[in-house]
Amino acid sequence: MGPFKQSQMSTEMAELLAVRALSFIAEDAGRLGHFLAATGLGPTQIREASRQPSFLAGVLEYVETDEALLLALAEYSHVDPAAFVQARAALVTIRGAS
Repeated sequence: MGPFKQSQMSTEMAELLAVRALSFIAEDAGRLGHFLAATGLGPTQIREASRQPSFLAGVLEYVETDEALLLALAEYSHVDPAAFVQARAALVTIRGAS
């Protein structure tokens, strides 16, 4: 995936990137433990929460707060780190509009 401009980031692409980030977090017990502790969610609550754009934006916000995590995710996904930042902005825009 190439670089994105926020105005070009579709809702579907933003959600896809957020789900990719969540999957990346969930693949490692340590990353998942830190995420659950930060969000206060239990493992069983994530599936339901992941259907909400605000939760997906929160996943991306969480990733943004940890540069090492963001860079590891970007490398794993073969996506420019800025795309995840732009995806969060797109999801926040959607949340604000709803």
